[in-house]
Amino acid sequence: MASLSLVAYEDSGSDEESATNNEGVSSTLKCDSAVEQFLGRPGSPATGVPRDRQSTNTTTVGPLCQFKSSPWEQPHSVDCCKKALQIPPHPSPKNSACPNPVKRLAPSPVGVRPYMPKRQRLAPTDDGVMMPGPSVSSGPVEVTAAVTTTSQASCAQMLSEVSDRVRPFLGQKVGRMELPRRVLLQLQAHQGPVNTVQWCPVPHTSHLLLSASMDRTVKIWDGAESGRCLRTISAHSGAVRDACWAQCGRRLLSGSFDTTATLTDVETGSEVVKVRNQFKVSCLALQPADPDVFLCGGFSPEVKAWDARSSKMVRTYKAGIQQTLDILFLSGGKEFVTSSDSVSRDSADRTLIAWDFETTAKVSNQIFHERYTCPSLALHPESECFVAQTNGNYIAVFSSQRPYRINKRRRYEGHKVEGYAIQCEFSRCGSLLASGSSSGSVHFYDHQSSRTLHTLRAHQQACMCVSLHPILPSVAATCDWSGEIKIWH
Repeated sequence: MASLSLVAYEDSGSDEESATNNEGVSSTLKCDSAVEQFLGRPGSPATGVPRDRQSTNTTTVGPLCQFKSSPWEQPHSVDCCKKALQIPPHPSPKNSACPNPVKRLAPSPVGVRPYMPKRQRLAPTDDGVMMPGPSVSSGPVEVTAAVTTTSQASCAQMLSEVSDRVRPFLGQKVGRMELPRRVLLQLQAHQGPVNTVQWCPVPHTSHLLLSASMDRTVKIWDGAESGRCLRTISAHSGAVRDACWAQCGRRLLSGSFDTTATLTDVETGSEVVKVRNQFKVSCLALQPADPDVFLCGGFSPEVKAWDARSSKMVRTYKAGIQQTLDILFLSGGKEFVTSSDSVSRDSADRTLIAWDFETTAKVSNQIFHERYTCPSLALHPESECFVAQTNGNYIAVFSSQRPYRINKRRRYEGHKVEGYAIQCEFSRCGSLLASGSSSGSVHFYDHQSSRTLHTLRAHQQACMCVSLHPILPSVAATCDWSGEIKIWH
């Protein structure tokens, strides 16, 4: 009676299964007959109940396959029973009455890598290296690790070695810059506006292109050949407003709206020093005579000088302004000029201020007398002059020697600023001046005559910066407000 009650208890849990279709019942009977045929006797070995006393409309596979020696053991499934008896599994339909059907999957071949979407497979990591997808077996894991190591080694090699395109021009005298006209590379570089692009000033690594964006990152590209991102620097938690190369080409300086300025090693991507100001940093400048000293300006009436060796502030330059827009060291590094947002109704008082670097004294604050602010400054590589981009849609020329007088007979017109921080730059030979425009175009001017030489329809949105290559005679890089970078030749 104990065994009969046990059968009744187990069968009571399969009331839902007894409501299956005829195909499920017939499949169950086939399973029972196969097991009975193998055992050589009718009836259930687990209960000893004769076949004629068992109901035909109940599921008997469960108790039939229970070779239980103790009531504490758990019942086995049909597949487990058949596996123990070495009977090939019988394929059951979807509505079969066999309990606990097991879905069998074909084993994956050894060494076959699972599918991974292309977007995820080609997604760059934090250091800008493309990582391959994961693998299953130990063999592909070793191959993946080897590919990753090779990719990282390739990036490190491209950051330090001479590019094949730049090599033929090394050692040659700098000639006249030719006008770029066609797109060589087009990069969807950043997720936010790109504020500046700049070629590395060192000739043998001048294929490296730096870009700083409002998406909080600074990236280094192979701008001369492949257009590959070699390094992504995420040292800031706010928008990166400005960045520049050190004179050695092995470090870069970046400033952000998170109030920090960071000096980063290019090859390793590690921070050399990080200083915190009490204001959002919008402009930076490295001291030409002492590359370990740099200036930070931004949303503050002060400009601070920091020493990277001690991570301490060494000087402070105070002016009665609200914001510093740009900083430019003049020849020799003994003096520098700052641009501010201070204007009046009819004139611009303290728009451009000249400072003595050592004494922190103001040399002059009456350089520019027009009612326009100057978002960017640029120094001529040979002549004793510098230019200031103005919100009056023209570039003004000033002497770099005291008393820093403006050249009223020469100005560069034709582009538009319209409130953007549009930057301008001289070519290495000094014969050309290039400027971006809020209309998306790039304008090239002759330095001596201030005549427009060529207008390049570069971007759909505002072209924020243009950088002329220091070695290659007809290569330039441009960036725009949508995060796009283009290389021209």
